[in-house]
Amino acid sequence: MSGEASSEVIQVNGPEERSARKRHALELFRGLPRRYDLLSAVLSLGQDPRWRRALVRGVSPAPGERVLDVATGTGLVAAELLARGGCSVVGVDQSGEMLAAARARFPAPAATDGSERSAGAGSVELIQAEAEKLPFRDQSFDALTFTYLLRYVDDPRATMRELARVLRPGGRIASLEFGVPAWRPARAVWHLYTAIGLPVLARVVSPQWGAVGRFLGPSIWAFYARHPLERIVEYWRDAGLEEVRVRHMSLGGGVLMFARRGADRPAATSDAHGG
Repeated sequence: MSGEASSEVIQVNGPEERSARKRHALELFRGLPRRYDLLSAVLSLGQDPRWRRALVRGVSPAPGERVLDVATGTGLVAAELLARGGCSVVGVDQSGEMLAAARARFPAPAATDGSERSAGAGSVELIQAEAEKLPFRDQSFDALTFTYLLRYVDDPRATMRELARVLRPGGRIASLEFGVPAWRPARAVWHLYTAIGLPVLARVVSPQWGAVGRFLGPSIWAFYARHPLERIVEYWRDAGLEEVRVRHMSLGGGVLMFARRGADRPAATSDAHGG
């Protein structure tokens, strides 16, 4: 990893207004962070680390830039961003347990008087907050990444507008999500693995991981039934994002998306409805 990384966790949003969907996600993944990195790689048959590296390469963080990583989890993408060198990273997640694991990934900051929380080059600031209500001013970041997020929010269109709001004009945004293969043989294998293989393998690890294994396949399928990929592209464009590109990986099991915030008009506000 390039430079010295420092981190602290700041809690911004409380749980009082969380929806049933978000409360379910928090409960489902509670207690998983200790082995999350290893098991997410194993249960994705080694693909998840590849996808995350491709996500960071696509957003291309530059020295001196400030990058927001939403749904940072245990800090896997934040670490990849830092490894590119020279940028500062702010990681946001709604789960305190996940953020505790992310904090353990990075060296503790040097002792200070606590009067400043600024994140310099090679640093990580961790904030407990929700993607739908980011605690940042408009146009605060040069680049933004988010991973496995939109399935867990109530309004993906409005969430995209909120993400675009904090991105400067011309800033880059990239996302990673599970996909459903379009090619029929690959889709048949995907169905077989998510319906049988994944739940069985996850259950071997622990009952809690077994619950996650049973949840993921139906969750991914139901999400795309409500929000086809073409519609998700529309959400991005409605948020003021341009040059939207979609990259399918691992025969469609992973979906990367990339775009820039348009420089000729402000991003839409996050209170619009849709999706």
